[in-house]
Amino acid sequence: EAEKKEEAEKKEEDDDDEPKVEEVDEKKEKKTKKVKEVVKEFEVLNKNKPLWTRDPKDISKDEYGAFYKAISNDWEEHAAVKHFSVEGQLEFRCILFAPKRAPFDMFEPNKKRNNIK
Repeated sequence: EAEKKEEAEKKEEDDDDEPKVEEVDEKKEKKTKKVKEVVKEFEVLNKNKPLWTRDPKDISKDEYGAFYKAISNDWEEHAAVKHFSVEGQLEFRCILFAPKRAPFDMFEPNKKRNNIK
């Protein structure tokens, strides 16, 4: 029996010399890049169709007046309005306003002209 114990001790010692394989759970943290996402929301300011694309029968005098004041920076109403469309080789729609009075600086030569909007 002593011999068996010695052999068992030798085997254990031999086992100590060999490297032991152990399972190790290594949780590697993944390096992720932080990306900032820019979201732009646009608010529709003018939900109406443009005045000149609409049917002239559907437009009221108040709408024409408000449009004339906005486009011309005039404080008075217009004298007359003509809303028409032309079709042919060239096709276009037009609104023509006639103001009640001429601008006070109409004949001033050094006046800086305003471009049509």
